[in-house]
Amino acid sequence: MNRSFLLASSPRFGFLEAMRLYGLLLLVPFLCFGAPEEIPLWPGTVPGEKGDIGLEQDTTKAKDNLIAGRPVIRLGNVGKPTMTIYRAASAPKLAPAVVVFPGGGYHILAMDLEGTEVCEWLNSIGINAVLLKYRVPKREGLERYVPPLQDAQRALGMVRHRAKDLSLDESKIGVLGFSAGAHLGATLAAQSAKRTYEPVDAADQLNCRPDFLLLIYPGGLVQKDRGDEIAPEAQVTSNAPPAFLVMAEDDPVRPENALLYALALKKAGVPCELHIYPKGGHGYGLRKTKDPVTGWPTLAAAWLQSR
Repeated sequence: MNRSFLLASSPRFGFLEAMRLYGLLLLVPFLCFGAPEEIPLWPGTVPGEKGDIGLEQDTTKAKDNLIAGRPVIRLGNVGKPTMTIYRAASAPKLAPAVVVFPGGGYHILAMDLEGTEVCEWLNSIGINAVLLKYRVPKREGLERYVPPLQDAQRALGMVRHRAKDLSLDESKIGVLGFSAGAHLGATLAAQSAKRTYEPVDAADQLNCRPDFLLLIYPGGLVQKDRGDEIAPEAQVTSNAPPAFLVMAEDDPVRPENALLYALALKKAGVPCELHIYPKGGHGYGLRKTKDPVTGWPTLAAAWLQSR
């Protein structure tokens, strides 16, 4: 029986009220299409995890700095990594996808500033996004990037494994990383030839190399105590993916990370777009401030649309 007729003819509903409700019902499929889908990265035990890092929680304190007048979710003690799929309602068939790596110094994850807000922005420009919640903090006895690299390799394989179901172009799956997340993206690009864990299923047989990189105020890419050499885990070769980099000269993490990584890409013959601004500091995400560096999303959108 026609539901809209019943509502319009009911004594409790006027015609205008019925039409408004009917309009909302028509919008439901559209809204649901864009609802984020969170998926565990690992089907069983997470490699090397002992479950002894404490409760996963927002570690933000009242005294912590605000960014553009707003607080930041600083997620700590991540032991159960996930990826969350944000599908863009306006994305074309066989669309590209961007996997987002939040920063946080491999100690916490800036989950809104450099995660959910970024995925929502990507959706707004018609690009599918995947938010990686990787393991932090550093595990004892391991380099701080080792468990996150396992999670990143696994995530890229899983995205490609689901590419057909999600209408993604599996040859256009890139990474957007901030700070330590940018270091993780560059490390993934350098170490995609072989998994750093025992493969668990078909997703681990697929290529985990990102097809492009966006590295926003990257840290850890050069070694200051070694004459600013590129870090060994993030070495650049001619097989490195094209990259877009942004940083401010007054960034305390040091702009040499972006400058010298870009120079290494140039020497290797890899396309690169680099933007260095005089001021802006570190850790602004997408949030607009008076500093011109926070206009980087407009440049990044144009670069992405040219891919």
